[in-house]
Amino acid sequence: MIDHKYYYSHFQAKVDIVEFIEVWCNRPRRHATLGYLTPIEFGKINYLNVA
Repeated sequence: MIDHKYYYSHFQAKVDIVEFIEVWCNRPRRHATLGYLTPIEFGKINYLNVA
């Protein structure tokens, strides 16, 4: 992701890295603590149970 990109500040690099981790790594990954559901699936199920 950051191989050929020049960042003008640490903040700009940090924003890109956090976005990459949150969007491309954590969201589709299944979590054991969530019953092997993705965070999105877990959130939808819990939202429906509360509402």
